[in-house]
Amino acid sequence: MLRCYRLTHAFRDALKQQVRNLTLLEHHSHKILHQYGIPVPDGRVIDSPLDAKAVVSAIATGAPSMMKAQILAGGRGKGTFNTDGKGGVRFVSTPNEALENAANMLGHYLKTTQTPPSGLLVKNLYIYKAVNVAHEYYFSITFDRKRYSPVILISDEGGVNIEANADSLHKFPFSLDTGITPDIISRIHGAMLFSTTEMRVIEHVIRRMADLFRERDAILLELNPLALTTEEQFICLDAKFEFDNCAAFRQEDIFNLEEREHMPDSRVEYEAAQLGLSYVRLDGNIGNIVNGAGLAMATNDLITIHGGKSANFLDIGGKASTATLLKSFEILNRDPRVKGILINIFGGIVRCDMIAQCILQAASILGGFRVPVVVRLQGTNSDEALKLLEDSGLDLCTETDFDSAAAKIVELTSGHN
Repeated sequence: MLRCYRLTHAFRDALKQQVRNLTLLEHHSHKILHQYGIPVPDGRVIDSPLDAKAVVSAIATGAPSMMKAQILAGGRGKGTFNTDGKGGVRFVSTPNEALENAANMLGHYLKTTQTPPSGLLVKNLYIYKAVNVAHEYYFSITFDRKRYSPVILISDEGGVNIEANADSLHKFPFSLDTGITPDIISRIHGAMLFSTTEMRVIEHVIRRMADLFRERDAILLELNPLALTTEEQFICLDAKFEFDNCAAFRQEDIFNLEEREHMPDSRVEYEAAQLGLSYVRLDGNIGNIVNGAGLAMATNDLITIHGGKSANFLDIGGKASTATLLKSFEILNRDPRVKGILINIFGGIVRCDMIAQCILQAASILGGFRVPVVVRLQGTNSDEALKLLEDSGLDLCTETDFDSAAAKIVELTSGHN
């Protein structure tokens, strides 16, 4: 019993990791900041080395510029490309330097502490005129889940080492109802020791960021660094924004900015979600198609107890149809890790004979299955369903017993990595 609890607890953690919120690329975040009157560089997005050269040539007749890889991962500056081993944030002095560096960045993989081991493919660069930075600050608004309220986080040690300087963060909770009060501004002024002139700009940034947080259903707005230049001007040089997926219907313009080609881990989840399916990726070689998260957790546990390991599961819920099952098979067939599939359905609202008919139609469209398939059906019309499958001539195994089905798929996939 303890073993099952531990496995289920771990599986719940995997489920939690699948809850994703919209994250925007840096250049999109800068456009939103500009709309809210927060100072950002006048940047350009390019997708070819020649465009990089042209943009740098046009920036103050070839003034020093910043070139930044556009991927949805932090740590770009300290990352490494698989070409020249350099990072994803680069300072270039001339158009020719821009051309050379862009050639080593575009179409290549950047690896950081927040990417998969192979890195992420860089398809775009964001280029803007470099500024002379006198000091870097960190500023963000997010939710304090212990207080059930938003909180401002601010530090005078911003930049790439902010995680190592977490102790320097000052926290200022506030209410969405009352907004940014004079008391909060006063406490920030006292903690950060901005000059009176600087504080006027900081107060504007804080109030506009709070408006953005509330009006656009954000869960994280991060400016790092918020730079003070040698000309005593504040400017946001990098930004990371996340928005609540539940608010997509209210924030269509923002959610339409999402670029899923930059999110390889979520493409399959997105495809599945379009048909009302829930996809969870795991680390094994057995793909599962189930109906219900509880049954999915139990399936994962039982496969593990029998010595196997799940590669994923697809929860079809109560929306099973030929289209949803066909999409499920397509997703699992594309995954080279999957060496066998377990279909585990408990028929209640979803009738087992309808599931069987959908399996047959999907198999016909796909021309059969490339890996062993075990089907466990139990519940409404399960006897009729199993007979349909057994009489179909398809090369698949049918079971009514949960334990036997799990043991069978582990047996059929044993020896495959």
